[in-house]
Amino acid sequence: MTVRTILFIGLAVVAVVLIAALVRALPRHRLALPAPLSTAIAVSIGFVTNFFDTLGIGSFATTTSLFKLLRFVPDERIPGTLNVGHALPTVVEAAIFIGIIAVAPLTLISLILAAVVGAWLGAGFVARLPRRYVQIGMGTALLAAAVLFVLSNLKGSQFGLSGEALGLEGARLGIGIFVSFCLGALMTIGIGFYAPCMIMVSLLGMNPVAAFPIMMASCAFLMPVASLRFIRFRAFSMRAALGLTLGGIPGVLIAAFIVKQLSLPLLRWLVVIVVLYAAIVMLRSAAQSSSISKGTESALPVSDAPVA
Repeated sequence: MTVRTILFIGLAVVAVVLIAALVRALPRHRLALPAPLSTAIAVSIGFVTNFFDTLGIGSFATTTSLFKLLRFVPDERIPGTLNVGHALPTVVEAAIFIGIIAVAPLTLISLILAAVVGAWLGAGFVARLPRRYVQIGMGTALLAAAVLFVLSNLKGSQFGLSGEALGLEGARLGIGIFVSFCLGALMTIGIGFYAPCMIMVSLLGMNPVAAFPIMMASCAFLMPVASLRFIRFRAFSMRAALGLTLGGIPGVLIAAFIVKQLSLPLLRWLVVIVVLYAAIVMLRSAAQSSSISKGTESALPVSDAPVA
């Protein structure tokens, strides 16, 4: 049995497990099921973001920006909604593109497993974070995404880096495993995996194109795994997640099989502007939450009675 076959079986298993988890969770979220207008908005966001994700733009930063600008999902539920809603479209995307580039099996499996473990641990932590800390984390993630978009625009999709290896050994493999673990954990707060993975494999001496099967397979496995924890803690919006999924899968298929390529430089610069604006709004919301919290504390009456 080849590594490619194992990955396909694994993708099918995680997809079925996630679908089952969502079906079990539906009764608890029946009051949050989408109205027609909300459905149209959520499906449209899912289609557009996953369409451009397949073409190399990414989906987390753009979706977060749209959610924030439209006030569509409470800030503290955005990380969970991103992972739950984009998980199945990402599985479809990975199934399409895995196997195009041959990466050393040990490297591929090791980096995927590290990312999945990081996502499992990170999701449990993020799902219980207070609203303000989620806002700070996502605002920072958006700023990082904007920087990566700028670098991609100026240096190209491979950030001007190069290498030839299609596998890692020894210390470099250990570093790759550790970084993948961290990236998997960070993805649960909204920091996309794609661009950081591209930079990681290039700095470790690998051919930048090797990042594609690594990042696609890693995301396709880690997002359903992280989603299970977000679903368990009800730290996501069922309305938005279903829309992302229903719109996202057709978006992936159309981009992969019909459009295939687009000239994206102008769109990337537009994304930079939108993401920067959303980052500023998110961090401003966090600052306002802090001010309100301090104001509430200072307004509390202080008793003059002695403490027994």
